[in-house]
Formats: sequence, structure tokens, C-alpha cells
Amino acid sequence: MAGRRKKALKHMKQRTRRAALSYDQWLRARLAADPDLSVEYLRQVLEQFETPEELLLGLRRVAEVLGMSRVAEVAGLSRESLYRSLSAAGNPRLSTLVAVLRVAGLRLSVRPAA
Repeated sequence: MAGRRKKALKHMKQRTRRAALSYDQWLRARLAADPDLSVEYLRQVLEQFETPEELLLGLRRVAEVLGMSRVAEVAGLSRESLYRSLSAAGNPRLSTLVAVLRVAGLRLSVRPAA
């Protein structure tokens, strides 16, 4: 009887852990599973963001999926500097933003507001 109880408890803990994913964890898993989704995700962020912090958070999520160390190396920055640049309080240079997008296989473009 005690063995069944232990097994049931273990199963419940595993289900709880799976169900307790944060939005960030869920989103990172989705972006990692489908690289093309990053394009759509960032497009939506760009169209809907109201503050620069939201844009930086979107770029940071994509950079984390790609690997912050790899993105930082290609961008010519330290990993710590990239984390700071893409934080809510960050103030990245345009070259940093362009480099992160380039590593993601994206580029910056401009179009008329709808």
C-alpha cells in the first residue's frame, strides 16, 4: 500500500511541475521548438508594444532561446553586457539590436503606420 501511495504522490508532483510552467518558460519552449515562430513573435511585439521595455523583453526572450553566450559573441559583446542591454532598464545601442536580430536571422525594417 505504501508503495502505491509513493508512486501516486510522485506522479502528482510531476503533473504539478508540468502544469506550473510560467508564461516565460512556456514561450521559450515554443520558440525553441519552432525557430520560425520567433519571427511572428517579434513582429507581434513590434506591432503591439507600448513601451520600449516590452520590445527589449521580446528581444531578450528570443536571444535566450538562441543562447545568450552565442548571441553576445556574434554581437561582439560580453554576455553580461547583453543581459543588461536587453533588460527592462536597458538602453541598448542600435548596433546591439541589429546584431541580436541578425543572429536570429532577422533584420530591421520600416513601414508606414496603419
